[in-house]
Amino acid sequence: MGETTQSQQAGAHINLKSFIQSVVILLVLMLVAGTLTYIIPAGEYARVNVDGREVVDPATFRYIERPDYPLWRWATAPIEVLWGTEGITIIVIILFLLMVGAAFAVLDKSGILKYAVARIVQRFGEQKYRLLLIISFFFMVLGAFFGVFEEIVPMIPVMIALSYSLGWDSLVGLGMSVLATNMGFSAALTNPFSIGVAQELAGLPLFSGAGFRLIIFITMYALLAFYLTRYAKTVERDPRASPVFEEDRLKRLEYESFEVDVLATGKPHVNRALGWFLACLLLILLALIGGPFVPAISQFALPLAGLLFLTGGIGAGLLAGTAGSTVRQALKEGVTGIAPGIPLILMAASVKHIVAQGGIIDTLLYIASSTFSGITPFLAAVIIYGLALLIEFFISSASAKAFLLIPILLPLAELVGVTRQVTVLAYCFGDGFSNLAYPTSAVLLISLGLTVVSYPKWLKWTLKLWGWVILASLVFLGVAVAINFGPF
Repeated sequence: MGETTQSQQAGAHINLKSFIQSVVILLVLMLVAGTLTYIIPAGEYARVNVDGREVVDPATFRYIERPDYPLWRWATAPIEVLWGTEGITIIVIILFLLMVGAAFAVLDKSGILKYAVARIVQRFGEQKYRLLLIISFFFMVLGAFFGVFEEIVPMIPVMIALSYSLGWDSLVGLGMSVLATNMGFSAALTNPFSIGVAQELAGLPLFSGAGFRLIIFITMYALLAFYLTRYAKTVERDPRASPVFEEDRLKRLEYESFEVDVLATGKPHVNRALGWFLACLLLILLALIGGPFVPAISQFALPLAGLLFLTGGIGAGLLAGTAGSTVRQALKEGVTGIAPGIPLILMAASVKHIVAQGGIIDTLLYIASSTFSGITPFLAAVIIYGLALLIEFFISSASAKAFLLIPILLPLAELVGVTRQVTVLAYCFGDGFSNLAYPTSAVLLISLGLTVVSYPKWLKWTLKLWGWVILASLVFLGVAVAINFGPF
């Protein structure tokens, strides 16, 4: 988040170093995906229509002739995804990010963001670890109940600013926002995009088994809270213990003149502007809550959230007394600042596109599913978990993965005594917890690009947490198998 001076770009902007690193990583992954299409034989399952949805028929796999997919199309894949099956979704995500980038630039230029952060610091400065726990819990709830994930990207610059102001680093800011949301998305209670879709495909009562998943949610929150609190206290005692200490130094210079008492002083026009923006945030939250129950809202939740965010940002800027020309300049800076994220999104989506065009996604599923014969129920649940982790690398969409995996996994799992509810649980574990570990996640790359944190340092910092999460997931899968987690 930039200063409100003319010399520095306002709003969130993609860090150049992070951008270059992400491009290099994605180029390598595109090459690996393309190479796999020449090593693994092509194959396909037949698709059938069930209640108006296209699902896989698990008994119909066959090997097919390798599609004519030349090497040069690996390079054009980031453009081809725009008119592929997920093209509309990708365009909507891009427009959403541009809108919220523009809105944040206006809020930044108007001084509203610093005012809001200063008020929070002033209110909770003496109870900052309680604040850390409250914010982390709030973001986890958004992911667990409403399936919010991409929508919280705009909040990352604010959380980074808050983390700096409380004496921590950018990793804590990422941890209490996007990482917490991801943990909640995975330990889902009523997440319509993972639990909802998977249970519907499995023929289970919608959101059934919530009691057991509540225990999982509490456990995962406890792991995250312990991890973040312990790390934040370490950084507070010794700032040089932070893996991004050097990178954060320049960003911290932006907050050297961050005088809380001055910035938090009551200003009627800023209070009015902040009230308008908070009202728009409330409407976004209501739209996200209503989405699972109102299909019309669910289909347009992301663009609606973007429009409300943009409306809130522009309206707040004008109510704060910011000149129209300054607002227009801020909008321009916001769009250009977030624009480098567009090629990252397209390249991340192209990894799956290359594998799909090479005809090997179904082959990977078939090879993995053939290992089910003669194994124990617990091992079958672990294989489902691992398979979801594998496919997540290529397909990040929770609902898209459910349509692909669940019809194949259900009959195989039932043959070895694994209930449908356990199958859904294993799928959700594999779908969610890897969202912020794989470099094919556009949300992860954009989130890191808004900070000074590189992907290698992020992976190293989160690795221990992922280890505990995987261990906890395996324990819960073992318990679920033992208790015959159902209703069926």
